[in-house]
Amino acid sequence: MKEIHDFKIIRREQLGQHYFRLVLQHGGTMQPVAPGQFVEVQVEGRPEVMLRRPISVHDVDQETGTMSLLIQIVGNGTRRLAELREGDSLNLVYPLGHGFSTDIASGSRALLVGGGAGIAPLLHLSKVLGTKGVRPTILLGGRTADLIPVRDDFEPYGTLCIATDDGSLGHKGLVISHPAFAESYNIIYTCGPTPMMKAVARSAAERGIRCEVSLENLMACGVGACLCCVTDTDQGHRCVCKDGPVFDTAKMGKWMNV
Repeated sequence: MKEIHDFKIIRREQLGQHYFRLVLQHGGTMQPVAPGQFVEVQVEGRPEVMLRRPISVHDVDQETGTMSLLIQIVGNGTRRLAELREGDSLNLVYPLGHGFSTDIASGSRALLVGGGAGIAPLLHLSKVLGTKGVRPTILLGGRTADLIPVRDDFEPYGTLCIATDDGSLGHKGLVISHPAFAESYNIIYTCGPTPMMKAVARSAAERGIRCEVSLENLMACGVGACLCCVTDTDQGHRCVCKDGPVFDTAKMGKWMNV
């Protein structure tokens, strides 16, 4: 069930020049949030930012009623959010969208591939997979090491692998060239830049591996009303905010081959 609620910012962390993390307290009974779901954030204090901003849910602690957002600074909206401080309030519409599927057998081999801001939803996913008896391989990529934030947070929940374009950390090259990517898996989950996700999805299809992608289309309303986030699937046009953002690539042949 969707809720509109004012969360209190109980912790703010600046993560280098490009990213920051907000830890939010509900103050009551928080709605369950599945890995891959997102929130629509109200941006106050900037008249030019009229619409809410969609942000992936980074982490969730249902018992304490806290939620974390990992945010990349890319425009007026996120720059305004970066000005918020501990004690401030943030109005969210949540939980939104269709998340990653986690109905997999204990002991399954899972690969999580994240690039840039696409790293964000994979922490919550890795934790939930752990409760299912799955310890995933987590492959994170970026142009440089400073563009792969919070990487150490993943280490307790899986086997962490890093790829950087310039070789400043881990494997030098794209994530799909990392040796871990070539191993055998039951399922691959990916979120990040579209070219990266398409390359991951195509490789998974060629190898007969189930794959889910989390698309990052512009999402103004979050509920499928404005139709600005529509994407073409093998089953017709679908709203990324309502029918996604996570899609099984078995139904995304048109998207993969564009």
